[in-house]
Amino acid sequence: MKKVFIAIAVLALSACSTLKSSSDFDPSVAFEQYKSYAWIEKKNDDAVYQLDGLMDQRVRSAIETQLSQKGISKVDKQNADLLVNYITKVDKKINIDTFNSHFGYNPYYGPRWGLAGSMQTETVVREYEVGTMIVDLVDNKTGKLVWRGTVADTIRDQNTPQERTESINNAIGKVMMNYPPKLDQ
Repeated sequence: MKKVFIAIAVLALSACSTLKSSSDFDPSVAFEQYKSYAWIEKKNDDAVYQLDGLMDQRVRSAIETQLSQKGISKVDKQNADLLVNYITKVDKKINIDTFNSHFGYNPYYGPRWGLAGSMQTETVVREYEVGTMIVDLVDNKTGKLVWRGTVADTIRDQNTPQERTESINNAIGKVMMNYPPKLDQ
């Protein structure tokens, strides 16, 4: 649970960050019909994939802000057109860089060998974590997933609550930029 909390808290969303976002949707759905939403109630067995406390509030607030800006209002579950959920995950990645260095004159070669170079190969292995957030929109009448947006980035530390809030807002803004989908996507 702590790992997931850290993943979103530090979802590398700084100004120089390269967020990777994508979305998928059901092209047979008329998205203009959706005017309201409610949150999917969390189940206890899904708790390991969900954030709690302050980060959960930040994520929900960012999603609610984005939906509100798109003219979709929050209502109770019975009257909602869409049900909203998000999940997070952290993947460990390994980056291996190999490069050659120290190319130049080698004094151990004699005159008949001419000037020869020596080369050393260095390999650097770096392990890092990539945090991913997935936002799902489900049609409340049919129970079918109609839109999914994902955003991923390398995890970095965020020190203040303001930095954490800003990083979450940037991530959600980037993923929700693709909603409602355009048919030419």
